[in-house]
Amino acid sequence: MTTGLTSNAVTRLLATIGRTSLGALAGIGRIVLFALSTLRHMVTPPFYLREFTQSLINVGFLSLPVVGLTALFTGGALALQIYSGGSRFSVEAVVPQIVAIGMVRELGPVLVGLMIAARVTASVAAEIATMKVTEQIDALVTLSTHPMKYLTVPRVLAGLISVPLLVAVGDIIGIFGGWLLATQSLGFNPATYLQNTVNFLEPSDIISSLAKGAAFGFIATLMGCYYGMQSGRGAQGVGNATKSSVVAAAILILAANFILTQAFFAI
Repeated sequence: MTTGLTSNAVTRLLATIGRTSLGALAGIGRIVLFALSTLRHMVTPPFYLREFTQSLINVGFLSLPVVGLTALFTGGALALQIYSGGSRFSVEAVVPQIVAIGMVRELGPVLVGLMIAARVTASVAAEIATMKVTEQIDALVTLSTHPMKYLTVPRVLAGLISVPLLVAVGDIIGIFGGWLLATQSLGFNPATYLQNTVNFLEPSDIISSLAKGAAFGFIATLMGCYYGMQSGRGAQGVGNATKSSVVAAAILILAANFILTQAFFAI
């Protein structure tokens, strides 16, 4: 009797694991197919320039304040932490170099990507999900307008173009935040600090930062569009789509960051 109950419990557990694994693989497959379809529609007409321009403003320009403030405070905190830790080994002088490489290689792209996920992905998912609930997407189809070309392509293309620029701005502001704290509070010479920063950074650091920005922008906007398109009906469907899009974008950005770091800097 006990053996039979144990066998049934194991069978149910394995069945649950199997269903979960198959569901996860199916979800990944749908996202990959959606991404491939988006890339295909990017290179075929028609193009909706007005939608692209509005998306560029929303994703790029309107994200500047949150990106700038995040980078500024992060750069200052990073400089303070490095100085505090370096003082234990009498290597306080490495603050400019470590702040520069930390912001450009890692913190700048990742923080910008997560801020875009929090701000843009949620907005895109909620907007498209609401359009689906109110049957505006069906109206687009009725008017012979492909929803993916009109809604997805402009937003994803805007993410590909504007997020690398935001990352560049974030890197500069983050380094400035470190410079500001180091020169005003830690006694560093302003000119020497900047010279050490410039001398230490290499072209590969900047290229990797911009490449990460493009990848993160693609992921963030794609997840917003995908979950918006897959939204269920009603207010609860919109809420679930928004929540799922942000979670998926954040996880994929961190995973992509690891993969890209391995690709650029693996020894």
